Amino acid sequence: MGSRTFAVASMAALLAMPVSVLAQATAAVIEKQAREGSERETAKAHELDTVIVSATRRSEPLKDVPLSVSVMSQEELDAKGVVGYEGLAYETPGVILNRASANFNNFTARGIATNGYGAGLQSTVAIYIDELPISANGNSTILDPSLYDVERVEFLRGPQGTLFGSGSLAGALRILTHAPDPNVFEGSALVDLGVTGSGALRQRYNAMLNIPLAEDTMALRVVGFSRNEDGYIDNVGTGVKNANSLKSWGGRATLLWEPTDRLSAQMRLSREESTPEDSSLVNPDLGKDKRRSDRPDKFTGTMTNYNLTLGYQFDGVKLTSSSTWSDYKALFNVDLAGTYNQALAFALDGPGENRTFVQEVRLVSDTDGPLDWVLGGFHYKRDRDVFFGYRSNEQYLAQSGITGLPDEYYLRYHTYDVTREQALFGQLTWHFSDDVWATAGVRYGSIQAQGFTREGGYSSDYLTLAYYCSFYGVCGLPVTITPVEAATGAKARETGPSYRVSASWRPVPSITTYAAVATGFRAPVVNARAGSASTMDPDDLIIPYGADSDKLTNYELGLKGRWLDGRMAANFALYYIDWSDIQVQANRVSDQVQFATNIGGAYSRGLEFELMAMPAMGWTLALNGAFNQARVDRLTPAEAAMSGAVKDARLSGPKFSGSATANYSFDLPRNAQGNASLAVAHVGAYPNAFPHVPGQPGVVSPTFDYTQAHTVVNASVAAAFGTTTVGLYVENLFDDRSVNYVHPEAFIDGRYGVVRPRTVGVRVGYTF
Repeated sequence: MGSRTFAVASMAALLAMPVSVLAQATAAVIEKQAREGSERETAKAHELDTVIVSATRRSEPLKDVPLSVSVMSQEELDAKGVVGYEGLAYETPGVILNRASANFNNFTARGIATNGYGAGLQSTVAIYIDELPISANGNSTILDPSLYDVERVEFLRGPQGTLFGSGSLAGALRILTHAPDPNVFEGSALVDLGVTGSGALRQRYNAMLNIPLAEDTMALRVVGFSRNEDGYIDNVGTGVKNANSLKSWGGRATLLWEPTDRLSAQMRLSREESTPEDSSLVNPDLGKDKRRSDRPDKFTGTMTNYNLTLGYQFDGVKLTSSSTWSDYKALFNVDLAGTYNQALAFALDGPGENRTFVQEVRLVSDTDGPLDWVLGGFHYKRDRDVFFGYRSNEQYLAQSGITGLPDEYYLRYHTYDVTREQALFGQLTWHFSDDVWATAGVRYGSIQAQGFTREGGYSSDYLTLAYYCSFYGVCGLPVTITPVEAATGAKARETGPSYRVSASWRPVPSITTYAAVATGFRAPVVNARAGSASTMDPDDLIIPYGADSDKLTNYELGLKGRWLDGRMAANFALYYIDWSDIQVQANRVSDQVQFATNIGGAYSRGLEFELMAMPAMGWTLALNGAFNQARVDRLTPAEAAMSGAVKDARLSGPKFSGSATANYSFDLPRNAQGNASLAVAHVGAYPNAFPHVPGQPGVVSPTFDYTQAHTVVNASVAAAFGTTTVGLYVENLFDDRSVNYVHPEAFIDGRYGVVRPRTVGVRVGYTF
């Protein structure tokens, strides 16, 4: 494909708008068709059948994979200006992004979520950067990684516990970065300048350089990126206008050495730093795009990763070893005064650090016989330190006359937890014929987690004194300081299998069908304050030790079809999910201490679809979407009282979400090439949590609410001139400012996320 065609494909599509994987696979093809006529058009359409993924730990055509998978190539990411998670959910049927703020995200797939926050719980969708799982629990930050110069992104829907372990309860997002090329000296750059709302400047800069060091054997690939985005939300508490600005930068360097045809070694170093200046959550009662906190809420992250991947091709089987070391430092600073309607100062500063090591070794057979197999081992260890500092502020301490604190912090303690996972996994595929095959996979693993509290902190009765001062006028009292003693928490451990079985049948060459059953699970959760009583109400419940693993079984029927020499295509998946022993967050009523526990069960059933058509020269039309129904169906009275759930309560996912895209490529004078796109995405409303107050059966929670159904329209036009491409775009054309996230807790004053305002901009790309 020529550089002009590549450039148009890289600039033409809509930023962060949903295009099915089928349309994605043909976007670049369409531009070339306009140049080379109907013969080349027909030939290129056949490339739909050769989209390659590695969702099963081996490279194979997407049409033969008995999974629901959506794929975005590097070209598609560049074309849409997708630099983080924001654009991925729209691209994937049945997936939504619960985005409280930058670096504060949780994906939901197929409706498997009790709320969009999941405080203290592992996400239901595992997120991988290459071989490193970066998923975390809900009340901690998850870095928004840059997606520039990646080989592809794969979103696997449904449980993936067999090959991807814990956390992939409802799906797995895989970000696969680009390997160096020893035979090509190449580079690229992409500059994106936009204006959001009434004048917030958005700047995004990306560059890549691939340098061959030795022909056929060694190369270095270096990527750098930077984002500087003005905010558009005012914080009336701090007095800062446009407070939610964002600065982010980073890069990675990858060295590839292939001394022989059989042996390869790849070393990668990456670092990303993301520092939003304040949260993007708002309080509509304060006015449009307004929020309130006594200081900026901080959800920042810095991640440094080191990876060594070794490969050796034996006769008939390939051995791969991947070792990853990761260090992630984060801030989680949030004003919690909304708990008491701003009557008293109450906030948390929670810096933390995760140190993670991941080792995976796997053998993958060559695909030259009736039997394909994968066999591997997995080891994961994460050490996590969090320094909890609950604080008042100097102004409130002076106003209330509360004395005796060493500084503004009334509670300090340092927790340390260790999570380990070991597993053996394997998968077999037997081809009975070219048109009939079956797959069986199993993972047997052990997960254990244990938390510790280090000696040296202290607690106090500040909240009690502040409550009496603010609500009863009893002020000027000294606090009582109690040292925090070292403590060892209970050890949670789960051992057992997860599995996947499927059967595939190709009744005619143009259609592949499959039936599959798969299981998923999450790691057990240990409550950091297990066994503690409430200082505000001694009769309130004692925090339990934690939550056991929940379990999920997914039953699925799928169809993937191609017709008219690839000019029409469709993917369908029909599923039913049984979710039991659901991990949930609960809050102790008296002091709002969070803890994890298990409740009965729920079901989720739905239909996902992706449709694509190439009706005429230069045109691509795409439609994708998902219908879902997910509700609680098993619940005891005790479980309802503790969690706030009720029988038949909806889970936190829309009944319908979908998108439609039209793309047209055309010739311009002086051998230039043009492209125009229009896309519409719709997400239905859904509840933010269970409806009742935990611990108060029948009492409707004051924080229970629904997101708003919203529709976002994006448009773009681009032209390529040699190696340079210039494009104009508009995101959220009609400036839909609907609520797309509702925080389920009363802690924070601003609990609502809103769709980003209309953004108009230009992208300039260059390749050589």
